[in-house]
Amino acid sequence: MLGVVMIFLPCCNNHTSQSKSADADKPLVEVEGNYLYRYQIEQVIPPNADKKDSVQLVNNFIRNWATNVLLYETAKQNISDLSEIDKLVEEYRKSLIIHEYQQKLIQQKFSKDISEEETKAFYEKFGNQLLVNEPYVKGLLLVVPANTPQLNEVRSWVQRPNIKSLENIEKYSLKNAISYDFFMNKWTPWSEVLKKIPLQVSNSADFLSNNSFVELSDSTQRYFLKIQEHLNHGDVKPYELAKDEINNILIHKREAEFIKQFEKDLYNNAVAKKKIIFYKK
Repeated sequence: MLGVVMIFLPCCNNHTSQSKSADADKPLVEVEGNYLYRYQIEQVIPPNADKKDSVQLVNNFIRNWATNVLLYETAKQNISDLSEIDKLVEEYRKSLIIHEYQQKLIQQKFSKDISEEETKAFYEKFGNQLLVNEPYVKGLLLVVPANTPQLNEVRSWVQRPNIKSLENIEKYSLKNAISYDFFMNKWTPWSEVLKKIPLQVSNSADFLSNNSFVELSDSTQRYFLKIQEHLNHGDVKPYELAKDEINNILIHKREAEFIKQFEKDLYNNAVAKKKIIFYKK
């Protein structure tokens, strides 16, 4: 018969720190010889929780803990052969310990430095397999007040962003712009640009192919967007976009090779030192 013994959780406001420490080690709930202690319950209560919330949290925690214990004890009583489970637990424990040790080895002895030559060589060989999973653009976005001066000039600068135009935009934006995003030299997700303008696009591929300049306005602002280059979903990643992904691929490959070599050396050393004994069949 499974049983639960509930022990009253007293208010601790008037306890001294010494009595609190002593109370922390006292069990508050017992389920078939399994104990839940005061300190465990206190850990689930946020520092600024009010009394009502604290009571609810404690009640839920105790109920969940007791239910899990009851389920475990009931399961043990109704499963006659636990040997297979014990084997699985032991194998899982071994795997966790081995994994933890491997990660420690990697941190201590493995270099994650990947040269530019390695990255470029990988891109030249496998770059056509690295595809973008969303549209990207290069360009600029200038947002100005609706009644901004020099509108025609601003429009012309953004439409033809040569060195002189970019200088003019930079100077103009210091005094007049609400925001100015320059991403001519950096591939930027198209979705990030769309968040900043009042535009709904149903087919990004068609839109980007047919629009290199966009001018929009609402009641308070005017938006000038220049799209210098674009990538559609599924296009091959340019090197600058693929570089981080390639680094991760090469690091993981190196880690696997490092662990494989370590295991090989470990085995060979054990054989040489006769730590592994082979018996004749």
